[in-house]
Amino acid sequence: MPDYTRDREAAWQLLNEYVKSETLLRHSLTVEAVMRHFASLYQEDPDLWGNIGLLHDIDFEMYPDQHCRKTREILTPQGLPEEFIRAIESHGYGLVHDVEPRENVEKVLFTIDELTGLVSATALLRPSKSLHDLTAKSVKKKWKQKSFAENVNREVIEAGASRLGKDLNEIIEETIKGMRTVAVAIGLEGNIEAGAEAGK
Repeated sequence: MPDYTRDREAAWQLLNEYVKSETLLRHSLTVEAVMRHFASLYQEDPDLWGNIGLLHDIDFEMYPDQHCRKTREILTPQGLPEEFIRAIESHGYGLVHDVEPRENVEKVLFTIDELTGLVSATALLRPSKSLHDLTAKSVKKKWKQKSFAENVNREVIEAGASRLGKDLNEIIEETIKGMRTVAVAIGLEGNIEAGAEAGK
């Protein structure tokens, strides 16, 4: 049986058995990249954190009404350990689950899952449609517009930042950095030159 905790290709194949939506696959890649980035900041295992991010929504497409509650049923037969499954379950805390984020990996996933949606939406509005010229300041401006990306739960992000004991601006900045590493794959490479021309 593959080691889904660190074998990235095996985890990707497993995800594709349960997720067919291009949008959800891109979101999974986004969260994986940000989790890898934060793992390096916390001096933790980027493969472990990355695969948790990659598989965090494995039950969402097939079981949207049981999101985070079907995770254990899907992943336990794959030989995944308790801490891996619990980390995924905890990102639904207060929304669809009562598994509270306690470890750093859980707190980060809980915080950045929603945040990546806001960052993506902000980047797409820019003339460049790129993450590479996006700043935390731009994201914060959109944050204040409650009608913008209204499905993004800002309270969850704030609660996550509080759990991590970090400033929200710092979390947004590091999330953008993580997302830049997969900008091409998630359709947010954009065109910096076009953006610069539009800004003239």
